[in-house]
Formats: sequence, C-alpha cells, structure tokens
Amino acid sequence: MGRSYFVEEAVGQYLSDFSTKPKACVTGLLIGQCSPQRDYVILAIRTPPREEQNESNKNYRPELADIDEEWVTAHASQLSRMLPGGLLVLGVFIVAAPELAKDIQNALRKLVFSVEKSVVKKRLWSFTEEEVSDRMALHVCSATKKILCRTYDMQDPKSSPKPADWKYQSGLSAFWLSLECTINVNIHIPLSATSVSYELEKNTRKKSSRGNIQHRIQPFDVKVLTQLSQSSGHRSAAMVQVCRGSINLKGAVKCRAYIHNNKPKVKDAIQALKRDIINTLSDRCEILFEDLIINEAPAKKNSEREFHALPHRVFASIAGSNVMLCDYKFGDETAGEIQERFSEILDQVVHGEAIHIAEEINTVDINPPVDNTDDTQKIQLTKATLLSKLQQNMGVAIAAAVAIFAVTFSFNYFSD
Repeated sequence: MGRSYFVEEAVGQYLSDFSTKPKACVTGLLIGQCSPQRDYVILAIRTPPREEQNESNKNYRPELADIDEEWVTAHASQLSRMLPGGLLVLGVFIVAAPELAKDIQNALRKLVFSVEKSVVKKRLWSFTEEEVSDRMALHVCSATKKILCRTYDMQDPKSSPKPADWKYQSGLSAFWLSLECTINVNIHIPLSATSVSYELEKNTRKKSSRGNIQHRIQPFDVKVLTQLSQSSGHRSAAMVQVCRGSINLKGAVKCRAYIHNNKPKVKDAIQALKRDIINTLSDRCEILFEDLIINEAPAKKNSEREFHALPHRVFASIAGSNVMLCDYKFGDETAGEIQERFSEILDQVVHGEAIHIAEEINTVDINPPVDNTDDTQKIQLTKATLLSKLQQNMGVAIAAAVAIFAVTFSFNYFSD
C-alpha cells in the first residue's frame, strides 16, 4: 500500500497553470509535512530560471535534457532555509509533454535523490527511525493534466518506485497549529590557535513570495527552559584542547513551527520547535559567514576582535496557505529587496504588509585566536579559515545547547 498525499487545492491550480511548448518541461519542489498516517503538500514551487535565461529569452523553456540538476538542488538548499519547523521539501515535480513520459521517471528519480542529499547536507539534526523516509516524484502531463505520483525511500539508493495517492483538499492548512517562542541565546564556541585551510562554498542568495490569507491561525506561545548546570562532581568525557580565541552568539531568537491538525501529538510539536531553533541559529550564522567572506578584502587579516549583527528573521504570508515562511534580513536591506528575494525563490509575490521582522538585533562576537608563534611557524588565519572552524564546531555547540532545552506549552490542545 502506497502513501497518501493530501494536497492543497491551490497546488493543483498552480501546476495546471503551466503552459509548455512541445517537448519542454518545468521542474520544481513540493513543500509540506510528513506524518505516520499521511503526508500533506501545501506548496509547489517552480525552479527559478537562471539570470542568463531571463536576459536572453523571456520565453525560454528548457527541454528534458536541459534540466540543470545542480541548479535545482541549489534552489532546494535556499528554499529549505525559508521553512519554519515542521515543514520539509517533500519531493520534486516535472510538468512535461506526454511524448517525454518515457524518460521522465529516470529524470525524477535522479532529481529527488539529489535534492534530498542537498537539503540534508547542512542539517544539524537527524530523522528518527519512526519518521517517514519516503520522498515524492511527481509527473504532471502538460497536455492532459494527468498526475503520476510515486515515492522513493531515501534510505535506500536502489529503492524501486512505489505508487502513491494524490488527493486534493480545500483549506488544507487553514487550521494548522502555529507554535511560537522566543529564546535567549548565549552560546560560547572556543577556537583553537591553529587551523587548516578550508574554503567555504559561496552559495548564491535568492528571493521570493506571493501573499494573501483567507484565515488567521491562532498562535500558541511556548516556553523553552534550559537545564540547570550540572554539579561540580559530574565527570565529563570531553576532550581538552588549548584554545586562544572564541566566538559568542548572543541575542533573542524568534522561533516558529507548524503542526497539522489531524490528531497531532505533543512530542511532534516539541520536535518541530527544537529543530526550528537549531535551523534558524545555523542558517543565520551561515548567511553571515557567507556575507563576510564574499565582502572580505583579499589581503585582510583577522587579528582584531569583531562584532557583527546576525541577520533578522523575517516572516511572510504566502498565497493559498495560512503557514508563513521566513527569510533573513541584514540591517541595510530594504523591504523591496526582501520582497524581491521572496519572489525569486518562491515564485510568488509578497506584499509589503505581509512581511514583518520578528526580533531585535542579535550579535556575533568574534575573538580570533592570538598567534604567539615565531615568524617561521606563523599561520595566517584568513576570515574564511576562521569562520570555517566555527562552522565545524557550531553544529556541536548549537545541537548540544538545544538538546538540553525543555519545551512546555501554555495550552492543553494536544493529546498523546
């Protein structure tokens, strides 16, 4: 028996609106939430065209052989940053002419595994054994609008496609539960005095959205409590390492998660919110690092203490759903730039009144390692090297900090 996907009706309209030339195709991603009983699809988002395609031909539509796997996975990585807790990239879709049907399944299989690999690559948490590992590959015939939905098990690279049901439902996410909390972060990450060179990928940043809601979700306030420090007699197995520098993450962080309303459980809500805490801390640090590296003068050294503001989290309403997606805004970015970025990544238009900044300034205090060796042994630490070390340690630090959070709810809505 295959999985069942309950799909927002607006997704069906979005997919059917694509008009394609013969032998042309449109690729995109499917966004939603998994549960043991059924999965939910609330958004379909087309892969944005490359800039050169926009400039050279406004009517450019790729053929199946022109599908750029790297571009699709880059879009998936960017989009995953915009998903609050509880939402995932559930799969991929291709809208194509019927004569391409024979080759579509191979293309879909390749894409769905590549997208999942790209999304998981920078994730600082892992799925539990009980969670669904199937991802969807959807083929939409541009001529007949017929849909063929199949799933692949991401745990098994050799898995065979399994048929799945695709059922439309109006107002699918209209009454999903919205969980919100603000946590005070003060994470200290020590840095050793030596480091090996490591070049970070310079991921491109995009933009996007559409925006209009018919209903309003009543958010639930959540309290996040940290564990008391352990007694001095507690034995630790941690490795001792000499460190001469540090990075501190400080501030108040706004977190949000969504849970479907089909007999949800408290443990699922806690898990979604904890993952959002990890994701938002990791994502905004990574965005800051990318910005610092890209804008760094080539000969600049990192010997002085620096203070930087982490990007603000910005939430925006999207058309066809009551779920809000997010982006990250530096202080000097305008509302127009944020709207443009939503529009590019989500293939929707987000109006200014639908966007709001969620919190005050958060800071990163970078205290680089002091190099006390003589000139023959001196290692010059570039900003890329220093920040790459933080990335290597950040996952452990953030995940460890979030792991000891206790989450309590100020309502009695869920049942276990």
